[in-house]
Amino acid sequence: MTYRIIELNECPEMKGAAAEWFHGKWGVPVEAYLESMDEGLAGGLPRWYMAMADGRIVGGCGIIANDFHKRPDLTPNLCALFVEEDCRKCGIAGALLNNACADMAARGVDTLYLCTDHTNFYERYGWKFYCMVEEDGGGECRMYRRVQ
Repeated sequence: MTYRIIELNECPEMKGAAAEWFHGKWGVPVEAYLESMDEGLAGGLPRWYMAMADGRIVGGCGIIANDFHKRPDLTPNLCALFVEEDCRKCGIAGALLNNACADMAARGVDTLYLCTDHTNFYERYGWKFYCMVEEDGGGECRMYRRVQ
């Protein structure tokens, strides 16, 4: 499969489609994505990345300050990683992760965090389990860290 990774700041006209796509995957209101994307387009964080193939978004992720957990000291967070089911096992998730990490490192951010319930996935891409954290809505998730 041929795809390319784009950063929203390179294609701001994708903002509406990207917000709808992320909303459809995670259920976070479209307005919240639009607000986050507007902040990123103004410079700094958040940052949003999409994998594009044949004119459609087939994967994406973001970098935000906090991904709905109670550890504001563990920032910034990679969030919303998703790859369409028919496009999995093509290296897209790894490419998105590596691209986001490289982009942040180029901006002087060498440590990123992410919250997930997955085990044995992010480790393949250089992430290490860091600790358990309490989520905003209750419960706990696994916090991973990647240092460049």
